[in-house]
Amino acid sequence: MTTEPSRTVEVERKYDVDTATPLPVWDAIPGVDAVTSGEHRALDAGYFDTADAALSRAGVALRRRTGGPDEGWHIKGPREGDGRLELGWPLGDADIVPDAVTTAIARWTTEPLTPLARIRNDRTAFLLTGPGGVVAEFVDDHVRATDLRSGTEREWREWEMELGPAAPADAAGREAFFTAVEAAVFAAGGRHAASGSKLARALGF
Repeated sequence: MTTEPSRTVEVERKYDVDTATPLPVWDAIPGVDAVTSGEHRALDAGYFDTADAALSRAGVALRRRTGGPDEGWHIKGPREGDGRLELGWPLGDADIVPDAVTTAIARWTTEPLTPLARIRNDRTAFLLTGPGGVVAEFVDDHVRATDLRSGTEREWREWEMELGPAAPADAAGREAFFTAVEAAVFAAGGRHAASGSKLARALGF
């Protein structure tokens, strides 16, 4: 297994939505002239933490996820401004945390890791594109989560909009983009997410 992780900075907004809410209409989003028809992805992620939740308390998430184009081990770092740095490694052959991942999380903890939650996600992903390429990816997620500490199961639906390579590079451009996105989301019946992440919601936060 390679020890050098992939590195991406996620800039995204999340929205809560009811089961039957129709998808937003994206005909007034600056820089977007087409939307793909949607790609289905069956995602299954196991999250890990220490007994005293050292990673969660530091704003860090460690998961092993199958399904989708970026399956593998991921570390999502603490939120910095409007984004989070995500490091990624290949899946490997087992649920044992790879040495490279253990080394990467040592800045937050060196304690033993145990399974924390399982999150299964029935996702449909849409690409919003413009003249320069992919402006953003919008996903419609139907989530089933299990808190492995208590056995509590939760289900919900949410939307995410994550900026792509052709997104506006300046703060004003990004703000104009998300302002238009949220107008479409709210018109469809969506609302601001009550929880900051799927993991937090799976654990009841």
